[in-house]
Amino acid sequence: MSSTPRRSLVVLPTYDEAENILPLSELVLAVAPGLDVVVVDDNSPDGTGDLVAERARTETRLHLIRRAGKLGLGTAYLAGFRYGLEHGFDQVFTMDADFSHNPKYIPRMLEEMERHDVVIGSRYVPGGGIENWPVHRRILSAFANFYARTLLRLPVHDCTAGFRCYSADVLETVEPFDIKASGYSFLEEMAFRVCRCGFSVGEVPIVFENRRAGSSKIDSPEIYRAAWHVLVTALRPPPLPAKAEAVREARRATASSRP
Repeated sequence: MSSTPRRSLVVLPTYDEAENILPLSELVLAVAPGLDVVVVDDNSPDGTGDLVAERARTETRLHLIRRAGKLGLGTAYLAGFRYGLEHGFDQVFTMDADFSHNPKYIPRMLEEMERHDVVIGSRYVPGGGIENWPVHRRILSAFANFYARTLLRLPVHDCTAGFRCYSADVLETVEPFDIKASGYSFLEEMAFRVCRCGFSVGEVPIVFENRRAGSSKIDSPEIYRAAWHVLVTALRPPPLPAKAEAVREARRATASSRP
């Protein structure tokens, strides 16, 4: 266990989340010490960015990245990753800004980060689940996970989960800034890169709750794009990052030294 407290950054991508963003940010900052929040706002017409900017004047652990327009979920994560690495954070969380991901799970995820390089808040491990979803959306989500897990050969139960914590070492190794996917397929390729590089992935059960306010940003074209991107990634995997072999060799050495 680390002798010094780790600094963790929580990345909240937003587009029209004015009703949710300040209450959620306050809950996140309250659940554990050493947490900061950065909101990556895509020029929300409802003034989400302005609300965050005003609150950040008095809350030093709340930060804002303003972007020119709706540039996609994947690029929002990348903006948050870049901010975290440039400001010396040890770990970077990603989570939804609509209360689908409850901040109460963050302490448990932080505990698991003592044993893993990445921790996923998972709907599909014992103790996890989904609330207030219609049957067709449950079926679609389960199939999307089965599809990605099978084609990409991932030892992960929830491949499309956006509630994650990455160590800075992972973000510096897997080269996320080379990922071209902008939507939810970004999450699947990130899981693929993490596992392919030999990093350890843990999963913490969470109950995914339907958003409290506002409207969902998922549409049918995004679903089709994600399915296509997973297939292309499986057939033409990206080159293994330069640092990956050192990580894999260290994991092999650790495994071989165990009694």
